[in-house]
Amino acid sequence: MVGPILLLIAIVLAVLILMSVYSIGPTEIGLVRKRFGRKLPGDNPIALEGEAGYQADLLMPGLRIKFILVFAVSKHPWVQVPAGQIGVVIAQVGKPLPIGAKSAVYQTAFASFSDLRAFVKAGGQKGVQRPVLSPGTLAPIHPVGFIVITKPRVYGVPVAEELRDKRSNLSFSTFGLTPEQLDVTRIEPKATESGKVLDMIGLITTLEGDSLPAGDIASRLGGFDDIRRLEDAADAKGEVVANETMIETILGSKNGEHSAYQDFQTFLERGGRIGLQHDPLLYGAYNLNPFLVRVEKAPMLVVEQGQVAVIKSYVGLPTEDTSGKDFKFGSLVRPGHRGIWEEPLRTGKYPINPRVYQAEIVPTAILNLNWSTASSQAHNLDKGLETITAKSREGFVFNIDLQVLIHVPDTKAPRVISMVGSMLNLVNEVLQAAVGNLFRDKLGGMKATAFIETRQLVQTEAFEHISQQLDAYEVETRGVYIQDVIYPPELVKVLTEREIANQEIETFKKQKDAQDQRVATEAATGKADMQKDLARSEVGITIADNNANAKSAEGRGLASYTKQTGVAQADVIEAQGLAKAAGFRAQTAAIGAAETMAVNVATVLSDKKMQIVPQILVVGGQGGGSLEALAATLTKYVAGQPQTGLAAQPETEDPAH
Repeated sequence: MVGPILLLIAIVLAVLILMSVYSIGPTEIGLVRKRFGRKLPGDNPIALEGEAGYQADLLMPGLRIKFILVFAVSKHPWVQVPAGQIGVVIAQVGKPLPIGAKSAVYQTAFASFSDLRAFVKAGGQKGVQRPVLSPGTLAPIHPVGFIVITKPRVYGVPVAEELRDKRSNLSFSTFGLTPEQLDVTRIEPKATESGKVLDMIGLITTLEGDSLPAGDIASRLGGFDDIRRLEDAADAKGEVVANETMIETILGSKNGEHSAYQDFQTFLERGGRIGLQHDPLLYGAYNLNPFLVRVEKAPMLVVEQGQVAVIKSYVGLPTEDTSGKDFKFGSLVRPGHRGIWEEPLRTGKYPINPRVYQAEIVPTAILNLNWSTASSQAHNLDKGLETITAKSREGFVFNIDLQVLIHVPDTKAPRVISMVGSMLNLVNEVLQAAVGNLFRDKLGGMKATAFIETRQLVQTEAFEHISQQLDAYEVETRGVYIQDVIYPPELVKVLTEREIANQEIETFKKQKDAQDQRVATEAATGKADMQKDLARSEVGITIADNNANAKSAEGRGLASYTKQTGVAQADVIEAQGLAKAAGFRAQTAAIGAAETMAVNVATVLSDKKMQIVPQILVVGGQGGGSLEALAATLTKYVAGQPQTGLAAQPETEDPAH
């Protein structure tokens, strides 16, 4: 009998030993629970001193032996945090949290929470742990000591009664988290539907820390003591800190002191307070604990060329007005104080928290405002402006499209905003009333036709009126233009008929002028056609006058010549006669009278080349000689008898003579 019993005992022991051997996988841990022993003190679920219950020590990967009759072993996976995600740790062991605390104090001895004994020994506290597990973490974390929440799953064995029933269905939603909160927080540019890319910042709200001081709405490490120190140092030297220096100090982030809220323990130790934070997050990826830090993304303040940003500060040192006694429209302050900063932000990008600083963009280029159905493409300030409707004295309704050009100097932008609150208020409250009332009052006192005829004058008066109104707000008026006027249909009909009548009158006048011109043209044409004959006759008259004058002159010349010639010839003849007479007397005295006559007759005939000797000479009588015959012939010639080239024929005489 002993043999079989021993064999049975041996078999049972062998089975028990085999059942006490555990193979722990490479990414597994063995959770050991002691079946019996001393009772655990208090509400601690982990046995640190060999008490019954879950043991603090885990079985690591490999073959492990835990006697099955004393210990029970369950396998659990290592905690694994996927890339781009975080793991949130909740401790189920340790000291209770102080009253009002929402998270446990963290110490470097805790490392990544993979050593439960070190955590408890160093004074670890129950509840949400301030650090989170980074992306890619793979750690053997005690499944009873800690619950680790990741996006894919929840690691650990819940101890709290309210979680036990949900053990098989635990997820991030069980703890009030969303999937996005378990992703790494990324601050990066964002593309809009229109394709425009916006630079973004992260606005931080912390859920734990001391309360904010009375009157503060946001926490800034160290408050604004650095601004006060700058002012005090400058006052001691009799100087004034430049506004630019103050702005740079305020916008200088202190996130580096607590690793941009990732080291929440340091954040609290440096004086970080609960609530809205002054310093936003810039571009980057951050491991933020969703139980302690909430992030809201907002566009970065961008001031374009031709703009300034007037800052309304809701945080900072107490208000110290710098606008002067004569300025009655609120307070202007230096940067770092509550109120409207006297120095605007110029062209650039600013990571400024819009929850604590309101930026009013003021265009400093020429601003075009349209009172019409169309609005400017460069801004939306005139989107609420509509066509001006006004009535004339007779009740005619006019719709007027108007364009107004204004300019806000950059140095005066804070004063303008202090007076009107915003550029939209300037347009809708100030300009809308000034422009609309002007045209309604002006047109209401005029006849419709007078308005039409004096439109340019009305435009000039509108410019002067609007300039006067805006001068009170330190805004410059650069132009007022009536773009279009829509006349009432009944007036258009009357004016059209009147204009048609006027045009007909003008047409008739033009036609009459055309006929008059035609008559003048015909007359001119006829005259032009007769110009040739007229010119010829005028030239003929001129030639005749010239010929007459020439002949008259020639006659006078010939008469004078004849007269002079006659006188000269007379004188010559007289002289010749006298000479001849003298010659004749001398010749007569020498040869006798008859001989002298014969000689002179012969001389004359010789000069005339006349034949003196007759071809037939008949001499008659006994006493007559040749000389007598010649003398007789000459005497006949001298008496005028003609010669025919032949010798003069003597009269027929009786041959007997």
